[in-house]
Amino acid sequence: MRLSISALLAASLVAMPGLVSAHHSIQAQFDIYKTITVTGTVARMEFINPHSYLTVNVKDADGKITKWAFEMTGLAGLRRAGLSRADRGGLKPGDELTVVALAARDGSNSGLAQELKMADGRDFKLLADAPDAPAPNSR
Repeated sequence: MRLSISALLAASLVAMPGLVSAHHSIQAQFDIYKTITVTGTVARMEFINPHSYLTVNVKDADGKITKWAFEMTGLAGLRRAGLSRADRGGLKPGDELTVVALAARDGSNSGLAQELKMADGRDFKLLADAPDAPAPNSR
């Protein structure tokens, strides 16, 4: 019995890195070769860990609104990018912005946000590998 418990524990520890890696694999959910650009207004911003979420209302030529959902980095990453909650001068519902993101593999109206370009001129680079983003230690 002691041997089987040890074997089970060892197998679990060996499998763990693969499970964690699969959970955090950007390529599983997003197409790293397809960048999309979406312009609209902030509908909702969720500043939560481990991933924050942004919902954007996009109005078409006929006035029809389509919701887009974007996954983002966690709170520490947002702070490093200079992004804060609405009560601290950050994103709030109604703000106009353009989101540059990796497209969802399933074709849904969603993506992994790389950059937020605000109508007021502010620009937030959310991922270190976003185009023109500074290297993490270059500040």
